[in-house]
Amino acid sequence: MKKIRKVIAYQNHFEDFLKAQPSKVQNKVFKIIEAIETLERVPSNYLKAIKGSDGLYEARIKLATNIWRVFCFFDEGQLIILLNGFTKKTQKTPKTEIEKAGRLMTEYYNDKNNSKNGH
Repeated sequence: MKKIRKVIAYQNHFEDFLKAQPSKVQNKVFKIIEAIETLERVPSNYLKAIKGSDGLYEARIKLATNIWRVFCFFDEGQLIILLNGFTKKTQKTPKTEIEKAGRLMTEYYNDKNNSKNGH
């Protein structure tokens, strides 16, 4: 399959989240990432914009009755930066998780701008 997007993880939050999950969940996460990388139009049950957040998306993983979310965003149209992940236990995505992802996204752009400016 041809990749049309590049997916990368920012810092180690995504990796830490992934390592803490059982292998069944890890496999499902990889399937979703593969879909994001290869599908022209990613279905919203895999990737959904978070309302009222400045460009944050959540990758949605479901296995039996369990739900996980991994926050991400696009950079330069193609790159998806994976941020923190968590197990969803309530109807609404916890505000604290969205805020954490927002902080990481800001940090990512600050790092990027600093490396561009040679700092």
